[in-house]
Amino acid sequence: MSSLTYQDSGVDITKGNELIEHIKPIAKSTAREGVLGGLGGFGAMFELPINKYKNPVLISGTDGVGTKLKVAEMLNKHDTIGIDLVAMCVNDLIVQGAEPLFFLDYYATGKLNTEIAVSVISGIGEGCKQSGCALIGGETAEMPGMYQGEDYDLAGFCVGIVDKDKVIDGTKVTNGDHIIALGSSGPHSNGYSLIRKVLEQA
Repeated sequence: MSSLTYQDSGVDITKGNELIEHIKPIAKSTAREGVLGGLGGFGAMFELPINKYKNPVLISGTDGVGTKLKVAEMLNKHDTIGIDLVAMCVNDLIVQGAEPLFFLDYYATGKLNTEIAVSVISGIGEGCKQSGCALIGGETAEMPGMYQGEDYDLAGFCVGIVDKDKVIDGTKVTNGDHIIALGSSGPHSNGYSLIRKVLEQA
């Protein structure tokens, strides 16, 4: 019996390595003060700007983009979904008063399509630049049998910083406070299971 390889099992390590080379300049383009080293280590490093804060608190968040991935797939447009991913995570930090510092992504697929993955991660890079946070690491997992073909899933992880006395947590809300409503630019990344169902029945 001949020996089996990862490629025999449906995992293409060569493609994975090629993807990393594409990701490196994307990550580098998002670099900000505090980033130590580049991609490729077991853990990403970031030096906290504690001298700028009296009593710094880290705030972290993780999120995905839900079934909006199906919309990206239908339109064959994958770059903006990366921007959405960053926004979903960053928005959860800034509403608590935090400045986003760094971001990591998780990209899982049944069969790695390098072109699609680069498009997605380019969008993540753009989202990081718009948010002022650095893309310092991530994980790409090719898992045949878990996903159908080139279907993929995304998750993001973001960490921010804020002075403890400037944390916005809702505890200071009182009767008589004014509520300000801002118009949305449209559906962002929530509710797409319902949106897709409505469109299917339209």
